[in-house]
Amino acid sequence: MRINYDILDLQAFVAVAERASFRQAAADLFLSQSALSRRIDKLEESLGVKLFERTTRRVQLTNVGETFLVNVRTALGGLEDAVLGIADLAAHRTGTVTCACVPSAVWHFLPEVLKRFSERYPRIRVRVHDESAQDVLNLVLSGEADFGINFAGAENPEIVFAPIHVENYVLAMRRDHPLAGRAVLNWKDTVDERYISVAKSSGNRSVIDAALAGVEKHPVILCEVNHVAGVLALVEAGLGVAAVPGLSVLPGRPDGIVGVPLANPEIKRTLGLISKRDHSMAPAARTLFDMLTEALLPAATDASAIGVAAP
Repeated sequence: MRINYDILDLQAFVAVAERASFRQAAADLFLSQSALSRRIDKLEESLGVKLFERTTRRVQLTNVGETFLVNVRTALGGLEDAVLGIADLAAHRTGTVTCACVPSAVWHFLPEVLKRFSERYPRIRVRVHDESAQDVLNLVLSGEADFGINFAGAENPEIVFAPIHVENYVLAMRRDHPLAGRAVLNWKDTVDERYISVAKSSGNRSVIDAALAGVEKHPVILCEVNHVAGVLALVEAGLGVAAVPGLSVLPGRPDGIVGVPLANPEIKRTLGLISKRDHSMAPAARTLFDMLTEALLPAATDASAIGVAAP
């Protein structure tokens, strides 16, 4: 059956059924009685059934009309809920925001902003995927995450990368290690150390390997772990030392690990807010993204200076 009626026809039907009067229903809907009658006639013709028994004295639903009234009320109620739900989303009252971040970003950049966001919008759910750099990039590219914080993506033409923090790699070791008191370490100073590394699948490993490609003397890997957290657990246990991003071993850690800056070569990585180019975020996601941008982007940063676009 081809549907040849609209929501106004259904609202007219409900009004007549509830009022049992064309005159009163027409007044409620600010229509003339003839216009209202045409709507009901159109609806009955489209459905191929009679919805009302009409006499000069009364208007009464047919059996089919009574059943149809129940269904129409349910349908109109669902539509109203959907419209109100969209209004809530637009007003940031409800919804879900999905953010993908490398783990260090979750620890150091999200908590304070998320706290303010949740205080302002308590009914919006925030889902955080703390994943590897490649996984974070893939989640943003696929649209599974609204945006991300990552050190990968600046060269991807589909990604807008806005730098928020540049960090140096350091050599992580126990506080009682002989090298722990040094202000800086050359890579050649680490040659004889028992060296723990993240696996080749890690974005951190790619950064380190690229920097050491032309370096003659650097430590031999004795143990590999998939994630920085696992590497640091082994370092804390005394199994060796590891090159890790500086944010991983900031002062004040509850464990016994310190980080000494590495030089010759000095290795850096740039973390940035990433979003999919030409992708329109939902209102709640855009609000959180803007709050992070305001809180994290250095005021003096000129994104174009390093070949990336600001959001």
